[in-house]
This record gives sequence, structure tokens and C-alpha cells, in this order.
Amino acid sequence: MGRIRRALLSVSDKRGVIELARGLAALDVEILSTGGTAKLLAEAGVTVRQVSDYTGFPEMLDGRVKTLHPKIHGGLLGRRDLAEHAAAMRAHDIEPIDLVAVNLYPFRETVARPWTTLTEAIEQIDIGGPAMLRSAAKNHADVTVMVDPDDYGPVLEELRTTGTVSASTNRRLAQKVFCATACYDGAIADYLGALGEEGSPGFGTSFHVGGTKALDMRYGENPHQAAALYGEFLRVAEPLHGKELSYNNVVDIDAALALAEEFRELTEAAIAILKHNTPCGVGLGRDPLEAWQRALATDPESPFGGVVVSTRPWTLPLARAVDELFTEVLIAPVFEADALELLQKKKARRLVRWHPEAGDPWAPAVRGVAGGLLVQEADRAIEDPRDATVVTRRAPTPEELRALAFAWRVVKHVKSNAIAFTTADRTLALGGGQTSRVEPVRNARARAERLGISLRGSVLGSDAFFPFADGLEEAIAAGATAIIQPGGSTRDAEVIAAADAHGAAMVFTGVRHFRH
Repeated sequence: MGRIRRALLSVSDKRGVIELARGLAALDVEILSTGGTAKLLAEAGVTVRQVSDYTGFPEMLDGRVKTLHPKIHGGLLGRRDLAEHAAAMRAHDIEPIDLVAVNLYPFRETVARPWTTLTEAIEQIDIGGPAMLRSAAKNHADVTVMVDPDDYGPVLEELRTTGTVSASTNRRLAQKVFCATACYDGAIADYLGALGEEGSPGFGTSFHVGGTKALDMRYGENPHQAAALYGEFLRVAEPLHGKELSYNNVVDIDAALALAEEFRELTEAAIAILKHNTPCGVGLGRDPLEAWQRALATDPESPFGGVVVSTRPWTLPLARAVDELFTEVLIAPVFEADALELLQKKKARRLVRWHPEAGDPWAPAVRGVAGGLLVQEADRAIEDPRDATVVTRRAPTPEELRALAFAWRVVKHVKSNAIAFTTADRTLALGGGQTSRVEPVRNARARAERLGISLRGSVLGSDAFFPFADGLEEAIAAGATAIIQPGGSTRDAEVIAAADAHGAAMVFTGVRHFRH
């Protein structure tokens, strides 16, 4: 494309716009603008021409109409290589607009607030912005269009270096625009489609999932499957070192972060070890090393090639301990400098920094099925055993209640049918992924016996009810003294009677935590 002579800047997100305008002005680019953006630029000393002065038509209807004008869209859509377009533009006094920086009203942010009214939401539906973006993006052979402030600097640098913007850059920016407007319209459609008769949002008539590609992967779950990662995952789980993340790494990291989130607010350090996106050991400690030792003691074999996540900064003592094993991925909110130096000596090991604030803990869970998607609320509920219903003659002791709280946080992240033998600060044996409730108990008990781990005095968490008394009796025989489970079986009375017969305490939470 040719030299940029005229730019239109009209942004809701003002980040970087003053620097962009100053950079363009230094290149002798005329700047058109509207409303708050024009005021901000003028106050910053940038010479700005109001769009209303340029079009000869005032802003009206509370700003709803300001850029919807032939002089704006003609200047964006007119093809510079067609003589008839150039003639029409001259006949109607339409000047070319060569660069556009526009971002949209904060619709998503507005409707995310629970007190937002429908009227307030409607006013955050941008009309002029998407129209300008789409016009400019359609004509990207002649117009540079930016919807993301992160693109301002690179475009300015390209202009300073070459005097123009390349076709490949314009094409990339245009694709970004259409992605942004598609996601924006999808959010509006989903919001309006989810309004019930009383105006409260739920799952509506449409569901849009949008995102840009973050990573091309070498392959998917298996080498013959192609795969790519889309969305903001790498903002939550930032790679710091090692080989590029694989498909299975991402699945495992996602599971690890969900489990770690259960313990992030505790005063103790928490360490979880996962393999094939299911826990094989979780521990609490005064420091990360103590937590690691307790987590590893559950199953010293399975962590080989696994994922380890810490809720606290990764320290040098922890790094030395973990360095003795082969692990695929290590995750923490912070890696202390000396720990990072040691861990980076193994080139293949992946180190990931966890940014909890970058994730949305209430984002819906999405799962692909043949021809469609299953969408549900994320399972972020966690019940306090102290508030659960005691259904046995004996109530849990304070120490048992602490252990039950720990078991309940862990078991919801084990594959169903899930059980967890624990103390108050570590897992002892885990079982899941079986087709009956009793079999995971037997498997966990057998593994504990093989590893020399005593389950005497432990507690047991079960993600769903016991359909028969056999699973509970197996757990009590293994050494469990207290049990936490949802309840709700038609044979609850038999299960409770079995617990009472052995002097065990049991509480019902009334909430199930299946993880298929």
C-alpha cells in the first residue's frame, strides 16, 4: 500500500493511543478522532480533527451516530486501484482514510457485573466501531486497521522503517479484526439469548467459543493426530523453560491448576503430583519441601514423567529434591532465582509460571462431543465438613474433620469412581477410574499395602455415594475411621448402619463431585 496520510483513532481502551497519535503526527499523518479520544489527544498536545468537522454532520442521539457517514466509510472502502472508485470519491469530496485504530465498547466487562441492567447492556453494544473495523478490514489492501493496542508499536516501527505497512501485516491485522468482531457479536448474541423471562442470565440459545491460535503443536494426544492450542491458556500457564508444551502437557497442566486452586488460599504450602491428569499425591507443609515429601510419599513410582504444581514459590530445597526425579512439567506462581538456575540445567524439563489472576475460575467447562459441545458450570464448589450432616452415631473428631476437609478437596479431582484415603496434610492412597465404587477402594488399599503405607486412622473421601455397604466396609477394614461422601443412595440406611457397626463417623455433604 501507499503512504499513510490520514488516520482515524476512536478507542474505548485508551491504552497506548497517545503514543500512537504522536508517532503518526511525527510522520505527517492527519488524525481524525471522536469524543473522548479526541479530547484526550488534544489535551496531550496532538493536533486532532473532529470527525464531525470532517463530515460536516454533528454527533447525535447521545453519540450513537457519529462515524456512520459516507465520508467515513467511503474513505475506508474506496479502492485506490479502481479509477471509478477514485472518481466517485472526488465527486463526493471523500478523502481516503489509510489507517484505523478502533476498539469496542466494553460489552463483556459490563454484562459480567451481576448488577448490570438490560438497558445498560444495550448501551454497550457498539455499532460504529464494528462498522469501521469491518470496512477497513475488508479493504485491507489499502487500509491498515488495528483493534488491539499491542499492535500500535510494531505498526509504527514498520512505518518509520519502510514508510509503509506491508500487505502481510495488513492481512494479519484484518484477520484479527474479524476475529474480534465475531467474538464481540457472539458475546452479545449469547447474552441476549440467555435472558430468561425474569431477565436473569443462564445457558441460552447460542454459545460462542472464540480465540486466536496460541500454539501449533507437534501432534495431539497421539502422534498421528494434528493439534493446536487456541485462547488465553498461555497467559495463565506461562512457559519459562524447556521444550514446547505438548497436547498432553496442556491437559495435565489444566488438571494440576484446577487441583492447586483448591489449596491456594491456605496458609500452608501445597504440592500436588499428577499423572495423566489425575492426582497421584497431594501434601501440605510448612514449606514447599515438606509438602513435596508428603505428596511423594503417597506413591513414589507414579511421579516419573508427571507434573508437579506448587501453590507457593519454588524454592532451592524443593528444586534439589524434585531434580532427583524425571518430571515433565513443574508449575509454580514464582520460581526463586537459584531454584530456576538449577532446574533450567535439564533442557527437556518444562517450567511453567502460574498466573492465577489471569484465569477466570467461573468460566464454563466445555467438552466436545460428536457434532456439538457440552457446556456446564465449572465445578468450583467445595463443601466444609463442619457444615455437613453427621449421619452416624459418632461425630467426627476435630482432627478427623480437618482430614475430611483435605480429602474432600482432593477427591473431586480424581477420576470417578473416586476415593481418597488421607490424613489432614497428605494423601495416603488414591483410587478411581473404575466401573464400581468398591474396586477403587480395593486398589488403593492394595497399593498402600505394597508400598508399606498404613491406612490405620485415616479418613476416606468418596466423590459420590456408596451404592452398597461393601465399599465402605472395605475402607473401614483398611483403617479408615471417618468418611465424607455426598449421600443420596437408596441404600444409605445400610451404609450408615455399617459405619455405626464399626464405630466409624460419617458425614453427608449433599453434593456430588464426579469427574469423568
